[in-house]
Parts: sequence; C-alpha cells; structure tokens
Amino acid sequence: MRDTIRFIKAGQVVELTNVGPTETVLEYLRLRRQETGTKEGCGEGDCGACTIALGRLVNGKLIYQPVNSCIQLLGMIDGAELVTVEDLAQDKRLHPVQKAMVDLHGSQCGFCTPGFIMTLFTLYHAEGQEKSRKTVTEWLAGNLCRCTGYRPIIDAALEACFDAADDAFTWRSNETREQLKTLADSRDIFLGNSSSFFASPSSLDGLAALYRQHPDATLVAGATDVGLWITKHLRDLPKVIWLGRIEGLDRVEETEAGVLIGATATFDATEAAMTGISPDLGELWKRIGSKQVRASGTVGGNIANGSPIGDSPPALIALGASVELQSADNERTLPLEDFFIDYGKQDRLPGEFVTGMFVPRPSANQAYRCYKISKRFDQDISSVMAAFRFTVVDGRIIEARIAYGGMAGTPKRAAGAEAALKGAQVEDASTWSAAFEALNTDFTPMTDMRASADYRMETARALLAKALMETDGTAAENLRVLKKREADHDRAA
Repeated sequence: MRDTIRFIKAGQVVELTNVGPTETVLEYLRLRRQETGTKEGCGEGDCGACTIALGRLVNGKLIYQPVNSCIQLLGMIDGAELVTVEDLAQDKRLHPVQKAMVDLHGSQCGFCTPGFIMTLFTLYHAEGQEKSRKTVTEWLAGNLCRCTGYRPIIDAALEACFDAADDAFTWRSNETREQLKTLADSRDIFLGNSSSFFASPSSLDGLAALYRQHPDATLVAGATDVGLWITKHLRDLPKVIWLGRIEGLDRVEETEAGVLIGATATFDATEAAMTGISPDLGELWKRIGSKQVRASGTVGGNIANGSPIGDSPPALIALGASVELQSADNERTLPLEDFFIDYGKQDRLPGEFVTGMFVPRPSANQAYRCYKISKRFDQDISSVMAAFRFTVVDGRIIEARIAYGGMAGTPKRAAGAEAALKGAQVEDASTWSAAFEALNTDFTPMTDMRASADYRMETARALLAKALMETDGTAAENLRVLKKREADHDRAA
C-alpha cells in the first residue's frame, strides 16, 4: 500500500501525501504552486483554457496528450509527467510553438493562449500527423478563442508543429522514460481515512474488495463526467476510487469476431479499433468531446454513467454489444441494452462495477450506420443519436437492430420499428413506411433546450430513412453534408 501520489514536474519527481479526493490538477497548480499560467475558464472541460499535457509511457513510448486540468483529479496524474505552460521556455528561449504564436500574432488578450499552446505542444510531439488545416482544427476543437480569431493560431500550428520535435522534452526523453519506469509500481494507493479518501487499486481483486467495503464510493475512470459533478453540481464526493492503475483494464483486443474493450480504455485509445468496425463509428468517436476529453474519457465510463444522451451506447447497442460486470463475489455478462433500466438507474448491484464490453463486427450481409445530430459539430451533446444494423438476404431485411439516444430516459432500441422492417425490401421504399409509423409508439420524446419533441421524432424518422437509403446504395455524398463537401472538394482538385 502507498499513501502518496508521485509524478514528474519540470524534470523532478513530486511526491504528495495530502491530496483531497476531489482536488483537481488546476487547483493544485494555481493554489498550491502559484503557477497561474494555466487558466480557469468554463470549469467543465469545454473551453480548453486550462489545458495541460500529461506524458505517459504507452508500449514503452513516451506520449504526450492534452488534458483539461479543471476536471482532472490530482490523484489521477500519479505515474505521469505533468507539463504546463511554465515548463516550455528554456533559458529564456521560447518553445517553438510559443515563438510561432508570437511571430504570427496568435494572441490578443492572452487568456486562452496557454491552453492553445499546450494543445499544440502535444501536436508538436505527435508523430505521423498530416500537415493540413484539417489536422490542426481537429486538434484544436477543444480550445475556444474569443478575440484573436483562429486563422493566425492555425498558421502558427502549421508553422511549428509538423517537423521533427526538437525541444528540451525531446532532449531529455530518455531520462524521462527512466523516471516514469521508476514511478510505475503495483502497489495500491490509499490517501485519507475510512470516511474520506482517494484510492487507486492496482488489481481487479483489490478494487472488488475495496468497493465491497465502500459501496458508497464514487468510481472514476476519466472524470470527464464526474469532474462536472464536482465543479458544476458542487457535489461532495468524500470517497473516490480511481480505476486508472488497474492492470489490464485498459485493454483493447481486436479479434475476427469483434473488439474487447476494457472499462478504462479511452476514446482516443479505441478510435482505430472502432474505425475498423465501421467508418461511421470512427467518425462518431472523433465527435465525442475534444482531444482533451477523448484522451481522458473512457468508453466504459460513457456506458456506466447511464446517460440517456451518451453518444456511444446507442451506437454499440445497434451492433449487439454486451457489457461485463464484476463484484467481489460474482462475474456476469448481459446485453448492453439490458444494462439501462430507467433514467439514472442501471442494472448494477451494490459493489458491482463494469469491467469491459464486447463489440461485434457486422457480418458481410449486415449494413451498419450511425448518426449524431447536434447543434454544433464539435464539442456538443446530441439532440438525437441514432444507430442501425440491418441484416439483408436476397434484398430483404431479415433482422433489424435500431437504437436511439435522446429519445427516452435511457438509450433504447426501437422494438416496433425493428419488427416492422422484418421482410421489408431495401429497394422498395414503400415497404419501409410501417417502421416510420412504429417509431411513434416506440418513443415519446421530451422537449428541452436541445430540441423539441416534434423535432426529435421527425429527425428519428429521417435518420432511419437515410440509413435505409444508404443500405439501398444511395451514395453518402447525396445524403450527408460533409460527404458532399468532401466529394465537391475532390472534384475541384
């Protein structure tokens, strides 16, 4: 057992004992270290002003990823290298990213600038990225600028971020790798007492034992949701168990049948595997949060929090995914759709936790489509999320799996529409109409700030029609705005 957290900052190992269960990295930097370059903006992981970089060893390689420090718990950086804007300049010489921002006028008020610089620092160290405006804008989708305008910031990124990295972090990378190896251990972490603590077990057995003893504790994987409970809901969470150090829980195993995803595997770590299952799934993954959110947020957490507007559950339900659960006394697997019982309620017993899920690949005679509808393209919660898998034999649909988010109190299958499509011909739109009508009995959507009930229902029908038309062979560029833009661009080139 270890009663400290340890990490690297400015080349030195930092060891802390007095870490509160909900203390954030941002609070630590600004209040304890008086390092105020990292700014507090939205407090919910949307604006990127608080972006820092975390360096970790991934398969022996040092990787830097951007993280929102406002919702990253301090205990969660155990075993990592913490990099902030104060660490970049060396001997009064600006880092290449900082110099490009100055030379190309990428800053006005400067409040957002440190966050932009830290995200671009991670792009600077990312290998194999295509030098393009598209790459830069995808990387910066989680950073908001209110006054400069993005053109000079993008120009600075294009100027600085696509040559081989050559900075102080590169020069001392071997030393950093050895330090990180030294910090890695298999001891459980426990800071606090039985009534208030931050804990991080290193094994499933250790987690099961601790959670059985404290079933009222809050389990945290990436904290991209729980962090908002702290900063926005102002909830008191006296007992926090972080799952990020449990060996093997971050696994991503690809097989011929599908992909096995551990509960702490992040969206970033699973993107390639999901793209391999379906390009639509890969595109959806790119639109879940931002680089910062996807580097921390986990697929398992998106499932376990039970949100009716989470993006991944409908997409995975339509594929026939299953979820794995474990406690100190039992292990079980159930279809993902059965995990969601009611709003805010999941089929999870006291002391039971999600360990992973299995996502099947569509077979050769199955068509899969998923669509996210939101007010903004990036960084937005879905108004309607829809996913479809049709099994087609000799031009007829013999099975349909249809799942929606944002249409009910849980992610939910459209049982009536599925039944109505059985036997429908993909080339005959007149055979689809019963399924559109069945959606009226499958769902009674609500009106809220994201969409009206009528809009949600009409959109649900339109997305079903789009999926059927694409299954019939209609080109995506005739049905999707982005695909049309890409096709127009290709023709113009």
